[in-house]
Amino acid sequence: MKSISIIVLSALVFVSCQKPIEADLVVINGTIYTVEDSNPKAEAFAVKDGKFIEVGSTAEILKKYTAIDTLDAQGKTILPGFIDAHCHFYGLGLQQQKVDLTGTTSYAEVIERIVVFQKEKNVSFITGRGWDQNDWEIKEYPTKDVLDSLFPNTPVAITRVDGHAMLVNQKALDMADISIKTKATGGEILQKEGELTGVLIDNPMEWIEAIIPAPSIAEKIQALKDAEKINFSYGLTTVDDAGLSPSVITLIDSLQKAGELKIRMYAMVSNVPEYVEYYLNNGVLKTDKLNVSSFKVYADGALGSRGATLKQPYTDKENHFGAMVIGIDDFKNLAKRLASSPFQMNTHAIGDSANAVVMKTYYEVLQNKSDRRWRVEHAQVVAAEEFEILNNNLVMSVQPTHATSDMYWADERLGEERIKGAYAYKKLLEKTGKLALGTDYPVEHVSPFYTFYAAVARKDLKQYPEGGFQKENALTREETLKGMTLWAAYSNFEEQEKGSITADKFADFIILEDNIMEIEEDQIPNSKVKATYVNGEKVY
Repeated sequence: MKSISIIVLSALVFVSCQKPIEADLVVINGTIYTVEDSNPKAEAFAVKDGKFIEVGSTAEILKKYTAIDTLDAQGKTILPGFIDAHCHFYGLGLQQQKVDLTGTTSYAEVIERIVVFQKEKNVSFITGRGWDQNDWEIKEYPTKDVLDSLFPNTPVAITRVDGHAMLVNQKALDMADISIKTKATGGEILQKEGELTGVLIDNPMEWIEAIIPAPSIAEKIQALKDAEKINFSYGLTTVDDAGLSPSVITLIDSLQKAGELKIRMYAMVSNVPEYVEYYLNNGVLKTDKLNVSSFKVYADGALGSRGATLKQPYTDKENHFGAMVIGIDDFKNLAKRLASSPFQMNTHAIGDSANAVVMKTYYEVLQNKSDRRWRVEHAQVVAAEEFEILNNNLVMSVQPTHATSDMYWADERLGEERIKGAYAYKKLLEKTGKLALGTDYPVEHVSPFYTFYAAVARKDLKQYPEGGFQKENALTREETLKGMTLWAAYSNFEEQEKGSITADKFADFIILEDNIMEIEEDQIPNSKVKATYVNGEKVY
């Protein structure tokens, strides 16, 4: 008995005599949501060489560590850095250099913004994005007539908010050699009374995109830096950019390595034949900041532009089913090829028909493979039979603000029965065990707090509807936080390095002004980020 006491006493003396461990940063007195099931809440942590080295109570951390920098969080809420599982980071940056048409309430306002922009910038080719005819009093596609009269010699191409429809003037049509006789597949060239309206849907947009002057290297770099600044201000430390070219990915990699771009990125490679060949030949690219291990494929268009592919006709347009952007045989052949590679396949699928094709194809080609985590981007309208084939080879990557943006008109497109399988996030979660949450910005706003609110309350920023839209598919706050951190990291095969405040993971964390896990539900969208850290370095 005496010998045991001596051993215990010796151990205590040894511990008390140990020198404090030197850390780069110690954070104390926080209300920390770790998103770690075994240790969900903490008060403090220590950071060394860009990683968390221990998480615990303030007393424990102060006793064990000394630091170059000590931060007293004074009770503020601390979360892992947010991850946007589906966005267009580079596109957001480029948008800062174009006409911003988001939030326009009429076509007249669209025209007004274009005129003001051109007076200020005087560009040779006017481009912009963000209009949505569903937000106007007259909910019809605009026509090019006014653009033709105002800009007869300057091409104009303005893209709808969802990126699946475009309005162009006659000058742009002429430059792209598009006429009344031009045939389109995988989309539409709209006509009215035998004349082109100037509206192009899905694939025909590529002909216009081909004639738009490419941004310079300086403009590309500025776009990336502008996007990073915006994202850091909202607490986003990792972004999943849904569709990039090898040249832009190479630029991002070089800027990250030079320390000029600090945000982490999971870059999906656009499904262009030469891009696919390049990466299949060169393999996965993975650094601490960049992950290139997936291809972004489009199955169909968007519901708002009636390009989403449905099993039955649109309720508000007779005999119209939408259109597949990719041929079904082409899609299946690509899936088989990627199944034999280390790459993920991440497919945009909105309509129930497109989701059926994607989910069934995934199921078939991955039958003898495990843990491939192929992603369905959006999974917006899903029929009952497709819910039954979901498994852990499939990850649903969804955007909660799509539900609250579309709820005003989605039932008109789908009807009262089909709408029940739309934006069904809770049901998708129950079937798959995890959900990756994102925004699809600049289609929606960048703010992850809007995402959080839409997921939990199923309301828009007007706090409508009072009881929440299809509230049975709301997520809990805990589920939503996981979807914006750990589950999003999982969808990227990155859950071992980020997504929670855990020892040995990157020290990416954010400090909030308010506690979004406890404040009144309707106050969530007003939340603000006090500070953003990447690798333990304050970047905002």
